[in-house]
Amino acid sequence: MTVYKLGALYGDGIGPEITESAVEILKAASQRAGVDIEFVKLPMGWEAINSHTDPIPQYTKDELEKLHGWIMGPHDSAAYPEQYRAYRNPSGELRHYFDLFSNVRPAKNIKGIKGVVENTDLIIFRENTEGYYCDRNMYTGVGEWQITKDVVVSTGVFTRKAVERIAHEAFRMAMKRRKKVTIVHKANVIKLGTGLFKNVCLEVAQQYPEVQVDDYHIDAMTAHLVRRSRDFDVIVTENMFGDILSDLTGELVGSLGLAPSINTNDQLAMAQAAHGSAPDIAGKNISNPVGIILSTVMLMEWLSVRHNDKNLKTVAELIEKGVFKTMGEGVKTKDLKGTASTTEFTKTIVSNIEKIFVEM
Repeated sequence: MTVYKLGALYGDGIGPEITESAVEILKAASQRAGVDIEFVKLPMGWEAINSHTDPIPQYTKDELEKLHGWIMGPHDSAAYPEQYRAYRNPSGELRHYFDLFSNVRPAKNIKGIKGVVENTDLIIFRENTEGYYCDRNMYTGVGEWQITKDVVVSTGVFTRKAVERIAHEAFRMAMKRRKKVTIVHKANVIKLGTGLFKNVCLEVAQQYPEVQVDDYHIDAMTAHLVRRSRDFDVIVTENMFGDILSDLTGELVGSLGLAPSINTNDQLAMAQAAHGSAPDIAGKNISNPVGIILSTVMLMEWLSVRHNDKNLKTVAELIEKGVFKTMGEGVKTKDLKGTASTTEFTKTIVSNIEKIFVEM
C-alpha cells in the first residue's frame, strides 16, 4: 500500500485552528477509506520567522519537494517585520518556487448556505505564475521599478507557454463537466498582453471541438457573474483577474470563508483556502474551516487522478459529504450565523463521516 506523505503548514492567525481541523478530518476519512497518510508538519509564517528567521525557509521547501502534496494555512505577511516584506509572501514563493502554474478555484452553492446567487456551479482556472503579479512574473527579482519618488513602473508578463498550459487545464476540466469554457481578458485595451492570452486560449480551443467557447472583458465579466453566474461552467483567465473573480464568486455563493482552491503543476499540489488569516479572531475557536477542508477535498481528488487510486477519491467523497451534511443539519460557525465553535464543527464532521461510511 502506498503511504502518502502530506505536508501541513499551519501558518498565521486562524491558520493553526483551521489547518488542524482539516488534518483531523482527513485522518478520520482516510482511516475509514483504508488510505495510509503520513503528515509532515513544517514551519511557515511567524513560526518559521522565529525558528529559521525566514517566513518560508529553504528547509521547508526542501522537505515539501519530497512529499506528494501539502495543506497550506493562511499567512499574515502584512504584519511581518519590514525586512521580510520586500520578498514574496509564503504563498507566492511556493507557487513560484515549485512552478505551481494552475490555481483552481470552484464556486458552488451549498445546501443550508444562502448566497447572493443560486444554482451556481463553476470553476475558475487562474494562471498562477505571471500576468500582473510582479512578485512572481520574473525568473529572478521583482518586476517593479521606482524610477523617481513619484514614478513607478509595474510589469505584466504573458507567455505562450504559460497560457497554453493553463488553457489545457481548463479545457480538460470542461470535458469532464458541461463542456463550456469562458476566456476572460481585457484585449480591447491591453491588446498585446491579454490579447495574447485570449488568442492562445482560442488556439488551444481548436483541440477541443466539443467544448463551447466564449470570451468577455474582465469588467463586463464581473457584471455577468452577479447577474447570471449559473450560466458559466469553466472560466480561464490570467493571474490578477483570476484572483479578483474568484473572490467575487466565493462571496456570491455564500462566503469567501467557504471558498477552496488548489495550486498544481504536473507533479505536486498545494491545498489552500482562498481567504486570509483573520488575525482579529485568531485563538478564539470561532473560525470557519470549511475553505481549507474543501481545499483538502480538492487535493485528495487531484492525488486520486495522479496516482490512479480510487481510495483517495473515496476519502474526498467522505469529507465533502461530511461537510455538506453537517451544514445541512444547521451546524455552522458564527460567521455563517451558527453557534458551533471550530472544534465543535470539526467533531460533528468527523461524526458524520463515520455515519456516511457505514451507509456507503
